[in-house]
Amino acid sequence: QVQLVESGGGLVQAGGSLRLSCAASGRTFSGYAMGWFRRAPGEEREFVTRIDWSLGSTYYADSVKGRFTISRNNAKNTVYLQMNSLKPEDTAVYYCAAASQPVRFHRPTEYNYWGQGTQVTVSS
Repeated sequence: QVQLVESGGGLVQAGGSLRLSCAASGRTFSGYAMGWFRRAPGEEREFVTRIDWSLGSTYYADSVKGRFTISRNNAKNTVYLQMNSLKPEDTAVYYCAAASQPVRFHRPTEYNYWGQGTQVTVSS
């Protein structure tokens, strides 16, 4: 089993920045990808970004491209999400997820493990 623990959420003004962390623990994680999803009130969970563990390839939703950056620390089994130029529409619960099989699409069903989520609130 893999446990994922997110941290770093909070309240920030529009235009500000936050950095989320996701630490993977449990059995050694040698999976294919880790990603971030978010769910705003009344909305479906949506893809934000993903990083492939071995090659470090990254993918972003159009809504965050140029503002968010995903990175990883292999030695610490940790993934980071740097969020800059935050907007009120970025307000959501952000979830870290890990996949132990190849990820082809940006769908939540492709990920086996999920964190508990961390709230990000951006005020206008």
